[in-house]
Parts: sequence; C-alpha cells; structure tokens
Amino acid sequence: MAIGHDIAGIQEDADGRDTIDVVNPADGTVIGAVVAGGPADVDRAVAAAADAFHMWSTTPMSQRISHVQALAEGLARHREHLAATLSSEMGSPIAFARSAQVGVAIADLERLVDAARAHVERESVSNSLVVSEPVGVVAAITPWNFPLHQIMLKVGAAVLAGCTVVLKPSEVAPLNAAFVGDILREIGLPAGVVNIVHGDGIGVGAPLAEHPLVDMVTFTGSRQVGEQVARAAAGTIKRVALELGGKSAAIVLDDAPLKDSVRGVLASCFANAGQTCAAQTRVLVPERMLEDWQRAAVEQAVAWAPGDPKDESTATGPLASALQRDRVRAHIATAIEEGARALTGGLEVGEPTPGGAYVQPTIFTEVTPGMRIFHEEVFGPVLTITPYATVDEAVDLANDSVYGLSGGVWSSDPRRALDVALRMRTGTVGINGAGLDVGAPFGGYKQSGVGRECGVRGFEEFLELKSVMGAAALHDDGS
Repeated sequence: MAIGHDIAGIQEDADGRDTIDVVNPADGTVIGAVVAGGPADVDRAVAAAADAFHMWSTTPMSQRISHVQALAEGLARHREHLAATLSSEMGSPIAFARSAQVGVAIADLERLVDAARAHVERESVSNSLVVSEPVGVVAAITPWNFPLHQIMLKVGAAVLAGCTVVLKPSEVAPLNAAFVGDILREIGLPAGVVNIVHGDGIGVGAPLAEHPLVDMVTFTGSRQVGEQVARAAAGTIKRVALELGGKSAAIVLDDAPLKDSVRGVLASCFANAGQTCAAQTRVLVPERMLEDWQRAAVEQAVAWAPGDPKDESTATGPLASALQRDRVRAHIATAIEEGARALTGGLEVGEPTPGGAYVQPTIFTEVTPGMRIFHEEVFGPVLTITPYATVDEAVDLANDSVYGLSGGVWSSDPRRALDVALRMRTGTVGINGAGLDVGAPFGGYKQSGVGRECGVRGFEEFLELKSVMGAAALHDDGS
C-alpha cells in the first residue's frame, strides 16, 4: 500500500493517486511506494504550516524542547525499525544504519536541544534591544544518502527555533520520513508544525522553493540542484541554506603513521558506499611514501569488499539506486580512459545479492589535476592518490577545487597538522581521522554551499534578528 502525504497532522491515503516506487538497491525489488505529489499538495502543506506558525512561534521554548526531546526518544525507541528501513530503502549496511544513520540523527537532536537551552532570545547591544525571532515557514528538502540525519538537522533546528516546516524527503528513500511522521503524531506535536509532502524535484521541490508563503528553503543535495533551488528562491528573496557537494582532500604529511592514515582515509572515502558529501576522496601523499602507502591501501581495501547489507559484518553495501551505480561506473570508466591506474576495484564487480546496485571500492593512482576524477564529485567508493613534493604543493592541490566542504590532515605532530589544516579552504577539517562533530558548525566554502548545520550555528540559521533602537535600557531594567 502506498504512503500518502502527512499534512496538518493527518496521514493521508493514496487512493487514486500516482505513486513512486521505493526500490531496495540490494536486489532491485519494490518494497513500498509513496504518492507523487504536485503543486496543489505543496499549497495545502504550506497553508497548514502558515496557519500553525503563530501558535508555534509563541509556544515557550521549554515546550518546544520537550517535543524535540520526545522525538529523539522516539527515534531511540524505534531504532531497530528505522535502521532496517534505511538499510532496505537506500542500502546502508545494517550495523552502519543503526549507528551512523539513526545514532547520529539522535545525537543531532541532543546537540540542537543544548543550543536551544543556551540561546539568549533578547540582549542589549549598544542602545538597542536585539531580539531573535523564528524566520517563518521553512521548506526542508532532504537527500537520500543520510536521510534521517538530514531530516533531524533541518526539522529539529527549525522546530526548536519556532518555525513550522514542510518537509520534502528524497523520493529514493522516503519511508523513514513517513515513519518520522508517525512518531511526531505519537508524541503529540501540534498539527501543522511539521508537514511531509512526497514527490520528486519537479513536482514538489520546485514549487516549494518558489512558494510565496515559504520564508526559507534549506536544501542538501548536489551542486547543480542547489543552484536551481537558489534561483527558484530568489524570486521572493527567501533565505536559503545550501549544503552541497564536495571533493575533499586528505593531506598525509611525511611523519604520518602509515597504517592509521590509510585506515582513516579509506574509512572516510568508502563508508556508506562513498555516498557521503564530506568523504575524503582525494589523498595527497609525499612522494617518498607513495609506494608504501599504496601497498597498505590495497591490503586494507579488502575489508571494504561489498556484501549483503543485512549482514552485521558488511562494511560496504550497494549504491542507493541503479541510477547512482551507473553514474559512479561512468566516472570510473572516464578515469581509466584519461590514464588513471586502478590499484583495486574498477568496472568489474560481483553481486553479493543478485540484482544489487553494487560497485567495487576503487583506488586510483597516477591521478593528476588535469583529470576529471581529480575534480568531479563521484559520490561513490572511489579514492584517488596523487603524490606531492612539498607541503605547499599539497595545500595547493587540496585547494584546487570549486568545492570546499571538508578535508583531513595526518601527522604524528598535531600542531603541525593544525598549521596545515588552517591553510585548507574548507568548512571542516579532521586531524588524524577526527570525524563529524554534530555539536560544531558543518557546511562548506565556495560551491559547497551557504550556511551551516549542527549545534548552535545550525539552530541560529532559522532565526531572524530584530533591533529595537532605544530599548536597551528597558531590557536592562527587566521591563
């Protein structure tokens, strides 16, 4: 049975509506369907969010926090169901889905609640009273690679800020979002605060981005679609937050521990089958370490062989769809044509589960900045190795990208690593394998996006500031 929209607190039925199949990428079977929404559905959902805005924006922060805490508890209570759902609809290995897909989503909400608790709504600045207020109705358009994590970052922050939301989850992985709607009803979130409209970018995403009653659009996805969202939102000068692509580099310094750096880079590149916007997919290695580093990488790559995502021991599942598999294979083919040499992987791959959208984790060497694989985001388990002669050259190579989302530095001297990290033009940098910190700002430089998610900065994205001139004294005397 197909799943309908969730508008004004009501889970609608799908009778008589066109639907979109949800396909398990491990075997190509259809595991569900959602309604294919359109502009009329967007209008109804936005109207519901607008109607609920005054009530929710004036609800005390303590009550908003209680609802988001209850949501986090609901995710924890249904962790196994959500992990199985995510694994089935987008291919994450079950152990990874349980920890990184659901576990990180719960941590997102916990850190956002911390930010909301610490938030000062009114403060004196110069001769003015500065007040923070919710931005309004938010359109949240989320991706398929970390669907629950991204929903929580956007919806959790917006709801805590006092905004109301229309969520368009990815049509590739929408079932987890539908279950979130069930949890929101279970915890008694008031009707209209969060509305869910299923569909594709043309039918739902574009009408949301340009809707005159939407005050802000927050989008995570490709750089190309992000540009379209920004253009659509520009017609009414909406606030826009964009978390887009990346081609992040890891710089291995000449004093880096060999095995640790290999293990950490491969984990960053291959986890979630490489479908991570912040994945470190380019590694820059000192010339004198190149052969040893490559040899160790080939040895450790064996642990990332594709497997059945239902198996607790599997590290790499299928790509999220057959379409994504074909895109990644096209990138691999182009790299081979341009002269990159595959140390492992390539175009040949078996199927751990028949009919699955698998790609063999691939490591390319002899990759130069003139090759497309050095610059283009693959969004699959593909790592490139490029040697360098000096640290200055390594930094220049790392920064040679239109993107600036993430990166890494490896060294036995953390101070030396920090010096290099501060020279990288990226929104996040991990030293010696440090990964995502959901309490710190996450976002990118350059064409990797606009704005920040996670923690205090992610919460503040959904606030407007009002300066009331001449009112500072009234605030200071407690009036």
